[in-house]
Amino acid sequence: MKLIDDLKWRYATKKFSNRKVSNEDLERIIEAIRLSASSIGIQPYRLLIIDNPSLKKTLGEGSFNWQIADASHLLVFAAFDSISQENIDAYIQLIAQERETPIAELSGFKTTISSHLLAQTDHDNFIWSTKQAYIGLGTGMIAAAALKIDATPMEGFDAEKFDKLLELKERKLKSVVLLALSYRDEENDFFANLKKVRISKQEFAIVVN
Repeated sequence: MKLIDDLKWRYATKKFSNRKVSNEDLERIIEAIRLSASSIGIQPYRLLIIDNPSLKKTLGEGSFNWQIADASHLLVFAAFDSISQENIDAYIQLIAQERETPIAELSGFKTTISSHLLAQTDHDNFIWSTKQAYIGLGTGMIAAAALKIDATPMEGFDAEKFDKLLELKERKLKSVVLLALSYRDEENDFFANLKKVRISKQEFAIVVN
């Protein structure tokens, strides 16, 4: 299975080369993330793609994640800071449009998700949205590996700084995780040729009969 070989190949790259990811491959990764699994299908997060070297440098200043500045492209996963009736209405409208289904036939589904999501606090819905973003992150990493593009996920960044510079508050979003895309510099990255270390399948996977 090629996917297993791709996952054995990937690692959290520490040193990137100057090679750029092509627009075609970038679009493939973005599309994979867009098609990723999402609870209820509502996709309560957005993906920001940053190519501008100056902006990447500014975002990376003061961070131990130098990959922010050195990546070919930086993907920022930003979760909804809350879920509103407007979000739900827009989603129901999209379903009706894409499936050519009358809005009236979706009223039961709309009531169900509205009663659940709107009963939660904004904080709870933000946490839920963050989890959805992480599903997209995983999909993006797998898609990149399939294209032999290195992808480094990062949490240790100044979210408030990102939110301000990228004007996320105005979009009712909060940055939650990053994905740097580029190509490994095998000569200068000590980790490039190290064997991947994972616990055994017998220890990892617990069979319950």
